[in-house]
Amino acid sequence: MTKSSGDGNEGRGLILVGYDGSASADAAVEWAVAEGIRTATPVLLAYAFDWSGGAGPIVPGPAGWPNAEARRDAEAMVRVAAAEAAEAHPPADVSAVLLDGPAAVRLRERSRGATLLVVGNRGHGGFADLLLGSTSVAVSAHAHCPVVVVRGDDADVGTTGGAGDATGTMPVVVGVDGSDESLLALRFAVEQAASRGVPLRVLRAWSPPAQQWQLPPFDTREIAAAERALVDDVLGPWREKYPQVAMTAEAVGDSPGRVLVDASRTAGLVVVGSRGRGGFTGLLLGSVSQQLLHHSHCPVAVIREFITHH
Repeated sequence: MTKSSGDGNEGRGLILVGYDGSASADAAVEWAVAEGIRTATPVLLAYAFDWSGGAGPIVPGPAGWPNAEARRDAEAMVRVAAAEAAEAHPPADVSAVLLDGPAAVRLRERSRGATLLVVGNRGHGGFADLLLGSTSVAVSAHAHCPVVVVRGDDADVGTTGGAGDATGTMPVVVGVDGSDESLLALRFAVEQAASRGVPLRVLRAWSPPAQQWQLPPFDTREIAAAERALVDDVLGPWREKYPQVAMTAEAVGDSPGRVLVDASRTAGLVVVGSRGRGGFTGLLLGSVSQQLLHHSHCPVAVIREFITHH
């Protein structure tokens, strides 16, 4: 079913989707609706109507004034998208809302208390092969709930490892480095794997020390075994709580970003903390999450420590 939504607190308990009519946004809707059906969670499509047209404060003229006709068109577009999604997936509960203001700001506000925020990897006007959409990066860094950026090989919904595997059989992959946010990411990943009925693959990347500083020479097998043991220790309680989930722990001697991007080729979802050790918490996305958002072959879930306070 489909319905419109006001601008109160309807985001609470919903899967919120940033929608702008782009192909990337359509893929986000498909993923979110599949997730909503699987978890019996309503889906809210939100179109942020920035009436300023992106004009800065130094640009005078009519571009800065609200355009009633454009606003009506935007509202009609998001309502049609919600209706089409509901019609294509009859069990889904899909609604639509028009938000006034910049997309990154309004989606961040609306995400407070939401179950999940889902966005495409870029909207209209981006350099598709070069940069990730600015809204995707901003909400991933600052949203008040977990954020899923839907991307995949050729952005095709329904392709192997692509956007359409929200209810598929491919494993959930999570990167763990011992930081608080990576442990929150692990929790999210375990719960996703359990609810999907798929395996969980836990990866820890480590950098081999420079050979010339090792006396005697280091044994990479011993280091890998020690790193894997650390992951096994963290996984212990989760294996007891979810014995039905097949969990594997791996330690790979390579950069975390490269390891997770490679793992995304055969994953249905990759989960990562918004930053690992040593970052400026709350300000920017970490290098690993940035690399995944730009290069992952499947949807990426970004988890922030901030969500534990709401």
